[in-house]
Amino acid sequence: MARKITAALDAAEAATADGGAVPEAAAGQDRPELRKAIEEIVGSGFTGITLRVHDERGEWAASAGVAELGGTAKPPIDGHARIGSNTKTFTAALVLRLVAEGRIELDAPVADHLPEFGLDEQITVRMLLQHTSGLFNFTGEVQDDGTLAPGIPMPYGPLGKEWLDDRFHAYRPEALVRLALSRPARFEPGTDWSYSNTNYVLVRLLIEKVTGRSFAEEMRRLILEPLGLSGTVVPDASPEIPAPHAHAYYRHEEDGRTRTVDITRHNPSWVSTGGDMISTTRDLHTFISALMGGELLPAPLLAEMCTPETKVGYGLGVFVQKTAGGGTVITHNGGMAGYATLMYSTPDGSRTLTAALNCVDDADLSIATAFQSAQQRLVDEVFGGGQAGPAQP
Repeated sequence: MARKITAALDAAEAATADGGAVPEAAAGQDRPELRKAIEEIVGSGFTGITLRVHDERGEWAASAGVAELGGTAKPPIDGHARIGSNTKTFTAALVLRLVAEGRIELDAPVADHLPEFGLDEQITVRMLLQHTSGLFNFTGEVQDDGTLAPGIPMPYGPLGKEWLDDRFHAYRPEALVRLALSRPARFEPGTDWSYSNTNYVLVRLLIEKVTGRSFAEEMRRLILEPLGLSGTVVPDASPEIPAPHAHAYYRHEEDGRTRTVDITRHNPSWVSTGGDMISTTRDLHTFISALMGGELLPAPLLAEMCTPETKVGYGLGVFVQKTAGGGTVITHNGGMAGYATLMYSTPDGSRTLTAALNCVDDADLSIATAFQSAQQRLVDEVFGGGQAGPAQP
């Protein structure tokens, strides 16, 4: 399997490895608390981090650490990253745009549009977006007794090495759904909450069925082009990531030795719309600020999106969380095979925090504790404290 980045991408990345023409931090701003935070986050075990904050003081962006193991260049300020489950917020916004167009109804049975899967007739579009369908998660489920029911090979868990060895394999979204449906449901639709990538792969297939166009085409038509998100990509089964970007790595044991592999290039179809998109901290800011600011959705639909269920506070593609000071943040974070991204906003879009982190990942998800601490640290600095929330692949 080819592991080397193409010469063209290498040349482009080398030319912009210091962040290109984008200045690090806005002129005249001194945010030593943020600078200290990102330096300490790198010290906790991350290879690198890029942070972007928009608030009443303006825009501040900077990076720390390195873009590549063995190198000295920092992660590029406007670099691309695999955004993991932030993909779900983009996807939910796309569905709600189609609801506004009259193409989809939130409380309609999904089986009406996708009869070929034999779905429970009780499962609605809303349940998919809110993770209340009860469908098995094809990337694996942690059972009530704490044991793991594995799904397809993925970077985390007992099948991590299998994923690594076959990381350029292409999966069809229909196959992922059928695997999930071959396992027992977690609960009766609408009676509980359980995070499942299966929900969002079904949403992708639903979008394609009702529009007659690919998910990528509809994402460009209704989200990316209207907002000018030129750094955001729906990769489908392509292993490429646009330059500039920081690198992602995977550590594993082989023949009694610890080996570290560059996994920047891999086929993201293993997670599909559960977490395959690529973006930048700038585009994530533009997207969440515009979404919360009412630029994408009519007010009633935005209100529905930000109305959380009662178990964990999940709306439609977003977590709704309280800060220590009694405020509210709208968020989704993502973890994706050596990359992690943060996306937080006030409900009106006036203050945002977006970040991209790169690391050496492994099957045990050893970076998880450091990632949780990093989220909490940055939320505390920018929003005055609150629950940072989970990151999901």
